[in-house]
Amino acid sequence: MSASIATQAPKKVRSHAAGMNLWQVFRIAWRAILGNPLRSVLTTLGVIIGVAAVVALTMVGQGSTANITRSLQSLGTNLLTIGSNTGGRGGGFGLVRFGGPQTITLADAEAVKSAFADRLAGVAPALQSNQQVKVGANNLNVTVIGTWPDYASVRNAQPAQGSFFSEADLQSRRRVAVIGYGIAQDLFGGQDPLGQRIRIAGISFTVVGVLPDKGDSGFASPNYQVMVPLSTYLQRLSRSSTGEPRVNAIYVQAPDKDSLSRLQQELTDFMAQRRKVTDPSEYDFSVQNQADALASVNQVTQTMTLFLGGVAGISLLVGGIGIMNIMLVSVTERTREIGIRKALGAKPRDILTQFLVESVVLSVGGGILGIFLGLAMAGSVGQLLRVTPVFDPFSMVLAFVFSVAVGVFFGFYPASRAARLDPVESLRYE
Repeated sequence: MSASIATQAPKKVRSHAAGMNLWQVFRIAWRAILGNPLRSVLTTLGVIIGVAAVVALTMVGQGSTANITRSLQSLGTNLLTIGSNTGGRGGGFGLVRFGGPQTITLADAEAVKSAFADRLAGVAPALQSNQQVKVGANNLNVTVIGTWPDYASVRNAQPAQGSFFSEADLQSRRRVAVIGYGIAQDLFGGQDPLGQRIRIAGISFTVVGVLPDKGDSGFASPNYQVMVPLSTYLQRLSRSSTGEPRVNAIYVQAPDKDSLSRLQQELTDFMAQRRKVTDPSEYDFSVQNQADALASVNQVTQTMTLFLGGVAGISLLVGGIGIMNIMLVSVTERTREIGIRKALGAKPRDILTQFLVESVVLSVGGGILGIFLGLAMAGSVGQLLRVTPVFDPFSMVLAFVFSVAVGVFFGFYPASRAARLDPVESLRYE
């Protein structure tokens, strides 16, 4: 051994004879980690990525759930939705499926309005598509919805400026439009959009109302929607020219929350009678209330968050295996050092503690770096998806505790192996 080690030997003899305290063990482990910083960082990379993924996915997932909840709650109160059920299994999972074949017709909406006229607060069918809206040289791709005047109350779409289109506009097929707040800001800037002309798919419409700012809720934001009379939509913007006009959904507003369940069942029976179908498994429609949709969306987003979090957790396990692998290499490289420590009086538990602390420090360090990286990732992904991440201390604490557990679990075997080394054989090791 070198002269420096020899001069330190008496101190180590006294220290080992009394047993090393935790602070001494930590200092030795820390010096060993700093002795090869690049390898230490690469060792913890799996833990860093795993913890960062868990934190980011949890925050973005909860932010998405909160945004969807706010959006559904802002769509209207006491809301029932009659939509297509293209799966042929009754109620689906709570969302209107705009992507599949449409089985709900305009005649269904008219029949519902006639049959339940004295028991509903409003009825509004809706047919929507993505269209290009242009003002001068500015243009946007937005959602255009053809509907009835009741849409304003049924879907909580009362304009902040101007007014919603009227029954006379619907009957006369006038080219009038109510635009979202974001469209008004992007296409008109500081100018008053009321009375101004916009072109939807090349057809001129007059702006009669502007909706209030409903916040940036990501996909299908209400701020980027245009409402026009359904009769005008079918004549000017609809792609289907033959057959009974079909709509994406019929929105029905109950007079109060207590009547939602009863009306849901009555509307289901009414639609079934119109189709002369008695077997619920053969229904090509679904009647859903807002609470069902909200519960279904929450269930889906929570399931996806847990699934993605579980996938991210696999990175932690891979990182733990990496830590164990490097610690085993470290034990082999430092076999002679272990032999010297034992020869100077170190007990097996001292060696065990030393290597276990090294493993835990690597894992905890990776966990802390992963938390900060996860916060940065959540902010970046949130901006990209237009979602406000929800800060979740529980997920961070859980990821941190799990990283500690990974360090203990995967570091114990290399540490115990080091503790069991025979001092004589270790001193002979080259």
